[in-house]
Amino acid sequence: MSHPTAPVTSARQLKTPLALSLADLAAIFDDLQFTLRCCERLLVELDRGVQSDPAVVESLWISALNSYARCFRPGERGMGLTEADLKATGVEGDVVEWHGLLRKIRKFAVTGETNPRETYSIGVTQDADGRPEGIVITSVVNPVVDDVTVRQTGRLAFELSKLLDERIKEHQKKVFAAVEELPRAKLDELPAIEITS
Repeated sequence: MSHPTAPVTSARQLKTPLALSLADLAAIFDDLQFTLRCCERLLVELDRGVQSDPAVVESLWISALNSYARCFRPGERGMGLTEADLKATGVEGDVVEWHGLLRKIRKFAVTGETNPRETYSIGVTQDADGRPEGIVITSVVNPVVDDVTVRQTGRLAFELSKLLDERIKEHQKKVFAAVEELPRAKLDELPAIEITS
């Protein structure tokens, strides 16, 4: 592949299956990077202790879980990450089991039918004679995500990003090799796309 010396301002859009697969890989990489950024920001927020904002913690954690989960959807071109990719990261421990746990947490937090933050109970108070006196609403706060969980999730996202980066580089070579075979007239027929920095 040639590397232009001047900044690139336009290109020709490729819509071949190979090019679209590369776009899928880039989107998955972006989701992993977003997951990692959420985990990094979460660690800062959790480090604030009692000063941390529960809304920020929950928002970042749910965003991290959603972005992470998207990476494992196969998509129409089959580019999603797999359990084999988890094993290939070299992260110690049972990463497949950890992955399954993250999926369960996400399902509970996002698609569950109950409030993921607290469990509520209703009770009745009684007077000295045992007659109903009033209704009370109590709740038990569910545990907030902890530092270790965030670090492990971030580490997994980081290692998957490295693996995916190599896959993207190889895929780019294949796309470029296919494009090199196209005649100039065919290239000129492709729609132009603007490159923004």
